Amino acid sequence: MSAAASPFSRALKESALATLIVAGLAFPIIAFRADPDFNNLLELSARWPLFLAFCALGFGLRFLLSLWESRPKAALALAQATTGKQRKWLAPAALAALVAYPLLILALLGPQAALKWVDTFGVQILLYVLLGWGLNITVGLAGLLDLGYVAFYAVGAYGYALLAPLTGLSFWALLPVCGLLAAFWGFCIGFPVLRLRGDYLAIVTLAFGEMLRIVAVNWDAVTKGEAGLYGFPGLTFFGLPFIPGPRGFAAHFGVAFAGVHKLIFLYYLVLAIALLANFVSIRLRRLPLGRAWEALREDEIACRALGLDTAKIKLTAFALGAFFAGVAGCLFALRQGFVSPSSFTFTESATILAIVVLGGGGSQFGVAMAAALIVGSSELLRELTFLKAIFGENFDPTQYRMLLVGIAMVAMMNFRPRGLVSMRQPTITLGPEPEARS
Repeated sequence: MSAAASPFSRALKESALATLIVAGLAFPIIAFRADPDFNNLLELSARWPLFLAFCALGFGLRFLLSLWESRPKAALALAQATTGKQRKWLAPAALAALVAYPLLILALLGPQAALKWVDTFGVQILLYVLLGWGLNITVGLAGLLDLGYVAFYAVGAYGYALLAPLTGLSFWALLPVCGLLAAFWGFCIGFPVLRLRGDYLAIVTLAFGEMLRIVAVNWDAVTKGEAGLYGFPGLTFFGLPFIPGPRGFAAHFGVAFAGVHKLIFLYYLVLAIALLANFVSIRLRRLPLGRAWEALREDEIACRALGLDTAKIKLTAFALGAFFAGVAGCLFALRQGFVSPSSFTFTESATILAIVVLGGGGSQFGVAMAAALIVGSSELLRELTFLKAIFGENFDPTQYRMLLVGIAMVAMMNFRPRGLVSMRQPTITLGPEPEARS
């Protein structure tokens, strides 16, 4: 009885201590809200239900974590063995679910209600997966901390918005062009920072991202400033526009017109390009270039001592990561139909970097999981309108999006510092020694 009660009592003590810490940290910022009154003086309003909810959440999470850590070793070994057996089926099952997702949503909710779920929880998440896989080359494989990755994303979006009406080319022709434009700027930012590492490299890339955003804001003659660019050609199905009428996609295939058709096609397009990016990343990692990236990540001095050209290694990592960001920017412009500087702030770079860190640097599957968790949970907060009945009409769940990301980062640093999927298979290994022949 005492052996069974010991983990439970220890979990209660740890949960009580965690609750006190959460209460101390949350009291000055959660328990009271400061708002200006008519005389421009601050007026405090109590938010005790929200404060108690944070304390209860801290108690519950710590209690469950303590019980989880006190599991018997036999149960832990069984769980690891089961995970190992099921891992080989995970990728095919995930791919099948991704392919069936929009069609399943359309069948369950209908064309009108499926718009939000295909767009927000489908296309948007896949765009962040593509961005995460692109940054994973620069940060996860090569170890180059890039805080201005959103700049290459913006180059792709503005490249399509400016070139499509100017050249009259379709998005099929401009898709690789936008990627190459972003790769060119990746080469340009990579060349002057060849001697920088760590924090200094992060500061320079952050400055580059902000510079490009400021240029987009102030160059009114080209970018239209904060008003943004719109009216450029949209997505077509091999020349068939998604419009009502005899020339549209629906009339050509004899189906009723629905706006969700465009989003479903865009969903599969982004999925195909993301899978292609994944395939290229995995193949490159097994080539000498990929091994050179990993050598650079582990120790740049040792990499240079081995005779490897670190300048070329860095430039290829920056250029290839930027290429995928440019392609994602082109797809973003097709999805939005509008491009403005407000879509490419530092918050976007921080979100993409958080996806790579939480997923695990160098892990393709981990980055995809982190993108689905971060972006999906952020969008799910918009659906929690029932919380206003508990915390008041002024409660906006979406304001706590970055708070959840911060909590996830702190949790990962403490419990899984190498990310959700921290096990990375080496690209080259030494085999067993051959047996001596008699």
